[in-house]
Amino acid sequence: MSPFVALQYLLPHRLLSSIALRIARIEAPWFKNAMIRFIANKFGVDWREAASADLADYKHFNAFFTRALKPGARVAAGDERTILVPADGRISQCGPIRYGRLFQAKGFDFSAEELLADGELAKRFDGGVFATVYLSPRDYHRVHMPCAGRLLETRHVPGRLFSVGTSTVAQVPRVFARNERLVCVFETDFGPMAVVMVGALLVSGVETVWNGVEIPAYADQVIVRDYRTAAQPVQLDRFAEMARFNYGSTVIVLLPPGVAALDASLSAEVPVRLGQALAQRLG
Repeated sequence: MSPFVALQYLLPHRLLSSIALRIARIEAPWFKNAMIRFIANKFGVDWREAASADLADYKHFNAFFTRALKPGARVAAGDERTILVPADGRISQCGPIRYGRLFQAKGFDFSAEELLADGELAKRFDGGVFATVYLSPRDYHRVHMPCAGRLLETRHVPGRLFSVGTSTVAQVPRVFARNERLVCVFETDFGPMAVVMVGALLVSGVETVWNGVEIPAYADQVIVRDYRTAAQPVQLDRFAEMARFNYGSTVIVLLPPGVAALDASLSAEVPVRLGQALAQRLG
């Protein structure tokens, strides 16, 4: 195990992430502009896609991190039978959900039950497919709907905040099922779909379009919010924005069996963009 990964077992994850979130909201122009320039230059942010390239338009660093794109910068592939990649980034892993387990990295997998914190829900995805998308600091950090759906519930699952970079994912068992996360469960015309927003070290903030900031505060137990009988149902169109990372991380999509086949172009470490084909409906 590398020193960096070993150190993560000792670090106060939530404290460090809370400090990072506060720093990201400092509004002093000299400070936030310096942070924006540093990250943009270090990671090669493409300003041509941003809705604004003027630093004055960003109140703080987090506003830059969650920046909007110009209209047309991302488009939805195919038709309604094409299930979409939900975010910019790269594929960490994708493939079948075998015996209730998702592949993480060589030598590691984890269970859908652990990830979703719901054994009965996990059974509905056994034999289906999943895709894990890692968002880097240069990426667009808003997450959009892979297909149209009605929100059934969210589950805020407490956990650690390990990094989700390649080296950590390759060395920390069950990292996605150990980190703090927000499980969003939708009903679609083909059955259930889960979109899991996974927090990470220093990058643990999650916000949804229907309820605002969900994480932090950090949870000490699973918090379930039921939207099935909401006075105003949350119905989101295919490709519509559903959430964003205040600081980035990883999003995992789970689809039930017999519904869709993953796009043949996808495999581990392949770069992806929001709106490209994730899977094609069967039948």
